[in-house]
Order: sequence, then C-alpha cells, then structure tokens
Amino acid sequence: MSALGHYLEEEGIPTVAISLVRPQTENTKPPRALWVPFELGRPFGPPNDPTFQKRVILTALRLLERDSGPVIIEDFPDDDPRAQPDPAWHPPHVPAAAAADGSVEALSAQLQAEIRQLRGAHERWLAQRGRTTVGLSALPMADCGRYLADWVRGKAPPSPRDGFSAPLMLRFAVDDVKAYYLEAAAAGAGKPSSRQLGDWLWNETAAGAAIHALREACLATQDERLKLIAGNFMVPAARVRGTG
Repeated sequence: MSALGHYLEEEGIPTVAISLVRPQTENTKPPRALWVPFELGRPFGPPNDPTFQKRVILTALRLLERDSGPVIIEDFPDDDPRAQPDPAWHPPHVPAAAAADGSVEALSAQLQAEIRQLRGAHERWLAQRGRTTVGLSALPMADCGRYLADWVRGKAPPSPRDGFSAPLMLRFAVDDVKAYYLEAAAAGAGKPSSRQLGDWLWNETAAGAAIHALREACLATQDERLKLIAGNFMVPAARVRGTG
C-alpha cells in the first residue's frame, strides 16, 4: 500500500494510510500514514462506535492538510476504548462445554448442542444489528456444525457444495462457527472487549476446544492443503496452545 500511495501521488492524487504496525510503516515510508494503537483487523477502532471511528477517519484525513514530508507518520493519541474488559458483560451459558469426557465423539456432540443453545442469542444479535458476518460456507448453522463435527470425529467428509473443495469448505465452516459464537456472545447490553470474547470462545466453549483439536489433527495429516488451512486460518496465533 505504501508503494501504491507513492504511485498515486505521482499522478496527482493525495493519499493517506491507516497503519496498525508502526515499524512496518516506518520501513515502507508511505506519503502519509496515521498509526493507530488498535488490534489487527480494527483500523478505525472498536465496532459499533461510529463517533470514535469518525474521529480516527478525520484525524487521518487532516494529514492531507500538512505540507511537510515527503513522509508523514502521525500517531493517533487514544487507545481503543473497548480494550478494557466490561465487568457488566456476561457470556452466554453453554453448560454442554462443562460435560466433556475427553473423547472426540463427546466433543462433537457438545459442539452441536452449543450451536443449538446459542441460537436465541444470535437471533438477538441479528435483531439488534441487522447484519451478520456468518455465511462464508453458505450452510445453515446446524449443517455447518454437523460438517465441522464430522471433521472432529475424523471422518473427513466430502464437500457439501459443488465447486468448493472439502478443505476450503472446512475453513469456511470454521470461520462461520467462530463468527456465530462471537456475535451471539456480543448480543445484549454489555460491551465486551475482544479479549473477553476471545477468552470465552477459546477457553470455555466446546467450539473452541473442537477447533483446537481439529487444528492439531489437520497439522498431523499428509494433506498440504489441510496443513495450510490449519496452520494459518483456524486459530489466531495468540490463541494457539502454548503461545497465549
């Protein structure tokens, strides 16, 4: 993006970038950049906070008024207001997660039971927000859960969609399950931090345990596609067991 910014500037089009990794921005030297101290994936700050996001955008655009240069890197002065945990937030109750006996069969059954239990919370999210990020797999969530559960059981099921490989559909199903859980957990009056949501998903749910187990199983296969998906897309780096 930094190189593209210089190219556009040479054509007479002023540019400004949002930076989430300051050392990288310092190395690539875009014409103008606003560094923000937010987590990756949130360049404008917390979701559903348009007032704060507008401040970030206007701060970035004001760099266009500066006549210094050729490289301008400015720091946004405020942290993400949602970085701190919300003591008023309580995650959805998922009793099935506490009943695991350690077998993949029990874990698979718990995953499917959790998905059913979270339906009401996710419906509240949809009513509140009017949108969802669930849908990559194009499967109903119950079918998505069954597909993922079959993988956890070691069945390696065929792709349920024409034109999409089974490993790619596995990736999409995992993404949909994660989105479904996080949206369900964020429904209600509380404003949980991303750390709170992540702690709940990865440490307290059968879904988190199932995706961890699936990642380990896929990394142990000889299928390079599964290894690539498991190593890069299933579990955030900070949540891989032994690192976070």
